[in-house]
Amino acid sequence: MNDVPFFDIQLPYELAINIFQYLDRKELGRCAQVSKTWKVIAEDEVLWFRLCQQEGHLPDSSISDYSCWKLIFQECRAKEHMLRTNWKNRKGAVSELEHIPDAVLCDVHSHDGVVIAGYTSGDVRVWDTRTWDYVAPFLESEDEEDEPGMQPNVSFVRINSSLAVAAYEDGFLNIWDLRTGKYPVHRFEHDARIQALALSQDDATVATASAFDVVMLSPSEEGYWQIAAEFEVPKLVQYLEIVPETGRYPVAVAAAGDLMYLLKAEDSARTLLYAHGPPVTCLDVSANQVAFGVQGLGWVYEGSKILVYSLEAGRRLLKLGNVLRDFTCVNLSDSPPNLMVSGNMDGRVRIHDLRSGNIALSLSAHQLGVSAVQMDDWKIVSGGEEGLVSVWDYRTNQKLWEVYSGHPVQHISFSSHSLITANVPYQTVMRKADLDSFTTHRRHRGLIRAYEFAVDQLAFQSPLPVCRSSCDAMATHYYDLALAFPYNHV
Repeated sequence: MNDVPFFDIQLPYELAINIFQYLDRKELGRCAQVSKTWKVIAEDEVLWFRLCQQEGHLPDSSISDYSCWKLIFQECRAKEHMLRTNWKNRKGAVSELEHIPDAVLCDVHSHDGVVIAGYTSGDVRVWDTRTWDYVAPFLESEDEEDEPGMQPNVSFVRINSSLAVAAYEDGFLNIWDLRTGKYPVHRFEHDARIQALALSQDDATVATASAFDVVMLSPSEEGYWQIAAEFEVPKLVQYLEIVPETGRYPVAVAAAGDLMYLLKAEDSARTLLYAHGPPVTCLDVSANQVAFGVQGLGWVYEGSKILVYSLEAGRRLLKLGNVLRDFTCVNLSDSPPNLMVSGNMDGRVRIHDLRSGNIALSLSAHQLGVSAVQMDDWKIVSGGEEGLVSVWDYRTNQKLWEVYSGHPVQHISFSSHSLITANVPYQTVMRKADLDSFTTHRRHRGLIRAYEFAVDQLAFQSPLPVCRSSCDAMATHYYDLALAFPYNHV
């Protein structure tokens, strides 16, 4: 053996590193047991830094941030395992976000743990659940003299990392910069009610649909908000989304009845993707694809389907589904690669394989229609019209746990360590007598909950913080939350 030249002796160290970079963590561990020389190569910081980046651990870090990336990798995997265990065993803290008195919840949206809510009183509130500081500021209107609760009902709210947007029943639109203050940086007015609102998740672009017009707003280089593009469509727009990662010129997708348009601000052109078929029932977009559900023509003729189109080529890639009831929600942007999750009026959650076009999994999830759904590489969270939020293990096809509230689940958003759910009532008009009765008002006003699974282990030895709002609200909801997060699990 001494006469056989070994590659790690004859070759430069950098070339040995380039060879070892194709190995995974298990193979690196085996190589580290071969010899001292191989152990030095297999534990090189560059290799373990690349492994951390490949598996999504500390994506914004540089190699110089830590001195031992192998140890950091092990700690990240241990944390990931703990979070998954907490999700499965219902270990964590749940908080009910404080509600505005004498108001009914109208719409909720969240981004990266920051929640925005709009109410029938015209108030808009924002919570940052990442810091567990639930003192939510009100986002004021343009005039400082406006009294809280004196504006029209809020129709839609949207939020991203820097902006908050609210549309009102009278056609007004407020845009706030979360970094500069609680007063809007821009206020836009439509002549009619806004029936659809979209906000880009990666830049400052807002799209609104009012009557037969679609307007795209964005700030100029000097920071002044302006109309980037304006389009006219022949029918009322029900669904509107902004395509992510389009660069300088924003692109939106709009569904108006049985018409589907690709709206490009660069040339103010309308590209007709889908026309003169069954009406669209739900919509979602990713960077290069759009998926939308269409109504069926009756089981004898043709069932409801989900159509997947290429945004670059403008042509249909897949026809999925063909079921009796209509699809109510589809999530393409948050799903793992080559997969897509959808919800249907038949109460079933379906996982679609975009490579084969087949249904990879079908779950009987809810008694009524599915109103919101999201999945990652191992779990599915679904919400139903009956008010039930269910968490499923995708790989074992088993329900892990569920929690109930009396209103339809209109918003679900989760990360590896947190979950935001919102139960928004369909009926926003209440009698004065109901508003005066706390019990009745609480039953009709809607609910926002924030779940945190990355709490310290010591917190599991103490009673679960069921509710961090007012004491009277805690007593009313203790029973419902105890069913979802039992004491013997903490």
